[in-house]
Amino acid sequence: MAAVRLKPGREKSLLRRHPWVFAGAIDGLEGTPGAGDTVAVCSAGDEVLGWGAFSPASQISVRLWSFGAGEPDWAEFWRSRLASAAEARRRLWERDDLDAYRLVNAESDGLPGVVVDRYGDFLVFQFLSAGAERWKAELVGAVRSLAQETPAAFGQATGLYERSDVDVRVKEGLAPVSGVLAGEAPPERIVVREGGTRFWVDPYHGHKTGFYLDQRDNRALTLEYARGAEVLNAFSYSGAFGVLALRGGAARVTNVDTSGEALGLATANILLNDLDPAKVESIHGDVFHVLRQFRDARRQFDLVILDPPKFADSRSQVEGAARGYKDINLLALKLLRPGGVLMTFSCSGLVGPDLFQKIVAGAALDSRRDVQILRRLSQAPDHPVRLNFPEGEYLKGLVCRVTT
Repeated sequence: MAAVRLKPGREKSLLRRHPWVFAGAIDGLEGTPGAGDTVAVCSAGDEVLGWGAFSPASQISVRLWSFGAGEPDWAEFWRSRLASAAEARRRLWERDDLDAYRLVNAESDGLPGVVVDRYGDFLVFQFLSAGAERWKAELVGAVRSLAQETPAAFGQATGLYERSDVDVRVKEGLAPVSGVLAGEAPPERIVVREGGTRFWVDPYHGHKTGFYLDQRDNRALTLEYARGAEVLNAFSYSGAFGVLALRGGAARVTNVDTSGEALGLATANILLNDLDPAKVESIHGDVFHVLRQFRDARRQFDLVILDPPKFADSRSQVEGAARGYKDINLLALKLLRPGGVLMTFSCSGLVGPDLFQKIVAGAALDSRRDVQILRRLSQAPDHPVRLNFPEGEYLKGLVCRVTT
């Protein structure tokens, strides 16, 4: 078995059970492991600390599958980890009003680079690391077996589809891949249920694996703030926040997005839920530009929702991302009536909760508005954050009220 030997003192993070080994921590290799091959990770004193997947193209050279000296029985290991992840979501899959959620959340479920999302009777996978790619067939086989035993968790698993068409694979030396893994190809759109609301999901071209499952609980909060409100849903994508706003009694919803196709899907979601499309305005354009036009026209809203895409993919981009977040929040705060509510989010993992709050506070100061924080938000519980892997906390949000 190939092995990775760490430099003296560089085992501390592994002893804290953090699953990443960076290239700079490695003193040498034994053997010639290829991309995704399993290696033993050893201290400078030759103590085996764990077992992981080697990735020569990435700055994260090893992602650990397990900790400790004993090498797992891999067939049993995959099955056990997947079964544990599904069992942890029991409260979700026992609900009769929910059939869309994340079943496996990568490192935070002990399976680095492996994502499995359920949309009704279809499962959508992402294999984001060299190790996940190496064990793809075994992981898919284990999921198919578990789906037969526990259909309440996995659905009927009519089709298993791959959406590994993301930029992060390039850092692992992997090409983007998408296609059917097993069973039937999904339809172009899948209807899913979420707490009394239905949504169309595009498994082929939709963001992430087709839908923002991580925003489920935050979407539900919209019901509390929407009654009688004029709502601005910026970066609206398929309009899910807007649908909840209308269900909550919003007087009017304005969806703004750069994608005409997404706005079309947002209209389809309005109709799917038997809501009034006459209450919805759809604007196809750059959100920053559109909000500046609203500011200049002195348009005002009672509820503004900001759910932008990731602004920072690397540490070198954090400063620019902070400027972008401040700009968009400043515009939003200027558009709110006194007593209005701002729901603002960042999914940039490199922009932490403290920094994000400082950015919004800076925007409030520059807007000359008095602003209160009503709630701090994060990703839904099917996207858990393992305490020894804080990098898993990427989504953060604030519910703020403008008092004057």
